[in-house]
Amino acid sequence: MMEKKKRLSHGKIVHYIINALLVLGTLTVLFPLYMTVIIALKKPSEMTNDISGALSLPSSWNLDNFVEAIKITDFRHTLGNSLLITCVTVVLCILLHSLAGYVIGRKMAKHKIFKASYYYIVSGMFVPFAVLMMPLVKQTAQLGIANRFGVIVLYTVFFMPMNLMLYAGYLKNIPTALEEAAHVDGASAFKIFWKIIFPNMKPMHATVAILTAMSTWNDVTDLHGYRWNDVTTPLVILSGTDHNTLPIAQLNFQSQFGTNYNLAFASYLLALLPILLFYVVCQKQIMNGVVNGAVK
Repeated sequence: MMEKKKRLSHGKIVHYIINALLVLGTLTVLFPLYMTVIIALKKPSEMTNDISGALSLPSSWNLDNFVEAIKITDFRHTLGNSLLITCVTVVLCILLHSLAGYVIGRKMAKHKIFKASYYYIVSGMFVPFAVLMMPLVKQTAQLGIANRFGVIVLYTVFFMPMNLMLYAGYLKNIPTALEEAAHVDGASAFKIFWKIIFPNMKPMHATVAILTAMSTWNDVTDLHGYRWNDVTTPLVILSGTDHNTLPIAQLNFQSQFGTNYNLAFASYLLALLPILLFYVVCQKQIMNGVVNGAVK
């Protein structure tokens, strides 16, 4: 009985600690978001140097800072560029990388050349973007694709190592008996892929789409590993053009109006809103993607 009580007491302590950590983590996320929203709704005259002034609610609720931020960042134009690049990149990645994952994943066990190709492509995840940056800038300029098309091509290539590994790993869940039966019925290799393999990869399609969309939207540098919140790739390719994406517009905005906190925070919230809506709409797929994203 004493041992049982000790176990129950120990279990309660662990339970309380976990709950406390969850509450602390939630506050860590919500507190900066609260400050951002409150400051974005305030007028510059309401800003004070003390903490109570920063945390207090605005005297009047207005959206003037958001309207001004939309004008300064050319929000509609930059949002359109980001949506175009993200959507096209996601579609190309799903179509091309799933096909490559199927071909290489099924053949690598029997043919050394496919196995070597797999490791060669996946090794691209370990190449720093800084090494590729200058050659890519020169090549895209020479080929005349220093534009949105060039950025889409680069994203599609850079995401291939990770996506290939995900698709090849998920392919192990699909029995080869389905392909063998279709082959006996006279189906071609492409038809087998398009009619049987591609539909059965839907969970992995969702995972790849979510990872690719979030990474492309935030304009990553370390594309191979889906590291977010850097703008080097579109910055070096789209520099000097009128095709700025939303993160590039935010970067330019920050350098000019970084000290105007009310206007800056309103701009940050505008940039956060699309990806936040994406998460709300696709949260079920995102949670499933966390499970399906593991290579089995």
